[in-house]
This record gives sequence, C-alpha cells and structure tokens, in this order.
Amino acid sequence: MEWVNAVVQGTLLGGLYALFAAGLSLIFGVMRLVNIAHGDLIVLSAYLGLTTTVALGVHPLLALVLVLPVMALFGYVLQRVLLNQTLGQDILPPLLVTFGLSVIIQNALLETYTADPQKMDAGALETASVSVGPLALGVLPLLTFGIAIVVIAGLQFIFYRTALGRAFRATSDNQEVAQLMGLNKAHIFGLAMALALAVTAIAGVLLGIRTSFDPSIGGARLIFGFEAVIIGGLGNLWGTLIGGILLGVSQTVGAAISPGFQLLAGHITFLVILALRPNGLFPRISG
Repeated sequence: MEWVNAVVQGTLLGGLYALFAAGLSLIFGVMRLVNIAHGDLIVLSAYLGLTTTVALGVHPLLALVLVLPVMALFGYVLQRVLLNQTLGQDILPPLLVTFGLSVIIQNALLETYTADPQKMDAGALETASVSVGPLALGVLPLLTFGIAIVVIAGLQFIFYRTALGRAFRATSDNQEVAQLMGLNKAHIFGLAMALALAVTAIAGVLLGIRTSFDPSIGGARLIFGFEAVIIGGLGNLWGTLIGGILLGVSQTVGAAISPGFQLLAGHITFLVILALRPNGLFPRISG
C-alpha cells in the first residue's frame, strides 16, 4: 500500500508541475521562446499573492482575482516592450534577456521581501483530507490537480476552438504570411505571454499555499517545468500534464525508496525519457 500511496501522491503532485509547465509549453508553441525567467515569475506570483492576502485579509485563492490579471498585464507589457525585440532566427538573444530578467526579479524580491522563507495561510484547506479506501488524499493536492486539468483543457480549447487560437497557430506556423493576412504579430505574441503568465499566477499562488518559498527557488521550479514539458513533448498541452505526472510519480516513488533519492529520481526519469525519445512522449500537437 505504501507504493500505491506514493504513486497516487505523485500523480497529484504532477498537477502542480503541469501548471509550472503549461505556460512554458504555450509560449514555446506559439513563438518558440524559451523563457529562463519562468520560474522566477512563478515565485513573483506567489509573493504577489502573499502581499494581497496580507494587505486585504483575503483567502489566498481569492487573491487570484487580483494576482491573475496583474500577471497577465505584466506579461503583455513585457512581451511588447522587451521580448518581441529579441525574437528572430538567433535563439541566443531571448535566452540572454530572460536570464537577465531572472536575475532582476530575484534581486528585486530579495530587496523587497528579504531572504526569509514565506508561506501563505490557507487555513483548514492545508490540512483537510478525504479518505479513499485506505488512502488519505489531501484536499489541496486534489484541488491543484483538478485546477491543472481545467487550465490545460481551457488552453486546449482556446488554442484549437477560438479565433485567438487560430491567430496563435497561424502566427506560429508562418509569421510573414500571418502579417499579410492582417494579424499583428507583436500583439498576438503579447496576448500569448499574457495568457502564459495568467497560468503562472495560478501556479505561483498554489505553490505558496502548498509550501514555503523564498526569492531563490525559481530555478528549481523552472527545471521542474522544463522537464515536464520535454517529457510530454514540446508544445503539447496534454502531454505537459502527462509529463508532470511522470515527474511527480518518479519523485514520490524515489522518496519512498530513500528520502535523499526524491529529486534525483525525477531527474533520472527525465534523462532516460530524453535518451529514448528526444522529442518527448507526445511531440506532436494534437487537437
């Protein structure tokens, strides 16, 4: 039963990793941009959630009403003002610029909030659980997993069933032809980043409820997100969920073997899948 519990808990943990990865998958699928600052933007969202809960005295989940549009607006402005200027045939400029953005965000958070770990208080939600046979499942992990499914289903719907999604796909396939058809590439890319950072806001607030955080943890969240994206297949949103689940299960099973093996087990799983399937398990975007 210990192993069954490890697999179930890892599956639920995979929902959080999928939320880390969904924004990465979206922006890579639309504009082939690898955002090194993605993990720090997750942490920034967590701090914005913390500030909102403390200032307004609201539940962390209610803080999303403010944090989500703020992060979406920040994403749009960031893309239009800065990142659009770096896009082109050379992948190095966006990597360098987003690396610099990562450093700036980390130091700004350190200066504003100090290096002390913080955590959002979600009250009874943090400890509540439901019994499923012999297993006790936390309400928060279940909620996180459910939110991950809803978010990815929503992104899938937007991408394949709406005019905005058609614009995303047209611009991704051929930017020059899309421009000739009347699509504003800069605006479309800005909307894609806004949508990605809206998902990042959800991931950051849920992270801040689940565990403590500080300005330095963005790098680890970025790695988990990258691994989930690459395991599932670049640009495949449902594949991102599968990748997050495989990563989460690997970590919890590794922890069941030995506590020190938890993170290493996830990285080994990533490397094995990368060696066997360099394009990930589900490399093609399917509607």
